[in-house]
Amino acid sequence: MPFVRICVTGDEERPTSEQKKELIADVTKLVGDVLGKNTSNMVVIIDEIPYGIGGKTVRERRKEKQS
Repeated sequence: MPFVRICVTGDEERPTSEQKKELIADVTKLVGDVLGKNTSNMVVIIDEIPYGIGGKTVRERRKEKQS
């Protein structure tokens, strides 16, 4: 059974519910086509990960740039 984990940035950059549905459908089809696998039990997980750079959250860094 294929298992796919997709990591995306969180906060304001996170994908919409519609985008997540599209990702799941398209990745499932792609894996089925490329690997020739039955995808009826395929698992797709989307992790939304807030992250930081240089000791600050991305949100903090963007606010600083806007100032």
